Amino acid sequence: MNMNTATIAQTKPVLLSKKGMKELKKSISQLEHDRGQLIISLHDLDKSNSHDSRLERIERLGQLEVIDAELADKKTTLQHARLIPPTRARLRVAIGSVVDLIDQQGRLFRYTLVDSVEANPSDGRISIASPLGRNLIGKTVHDIVEWSAGFNQNQVRLVRVA
Repeated sequence: MNMNTATIAQTKPVLLSKKGMKELKKSISQLEHDRGQLIISLHDLDKSNSHDSRLERIERLGQLEVIDAELADKKTTLQHARLIPPTRARLRVAIGSVVDLIDQQGRLFRYTLVDSVEANPSDGRISIASPLGRNLIGKTVHDIVEWSAGFNQNQVRLVRVA
């Protein structure tokens, strides 16, 4: 999973899809497992006084710090996470919407709009803070959506909102 978690403000809720919530919990579980294995390996290294063991211990302590920081960050995100409210035949695009878009070449794209914490474009989840996401919010079926990506001006037609 390639979910980037930024430090979340204490008061700002993070809206996640069911899939995003499941991935976040799975990531926390994996980090907790990795942390436990690292602690066990550190205890085993404590039994040796060789120079190599001391160097390996220092390296593993650094790894433990990284895991602890990432684990704390993901737990804070989970603490403030809320499921995206279910949608009933939405007319306008909002966070949690699944949209179908057709580009100028007639290719169909399907995206789910999510919070930036959960965004993963290769998995069809785009952030509401991305250029396309920002321009989709509030749009209705048949609207033309335009956005810039670097020097490229892009245009798609919104054909479905769910």
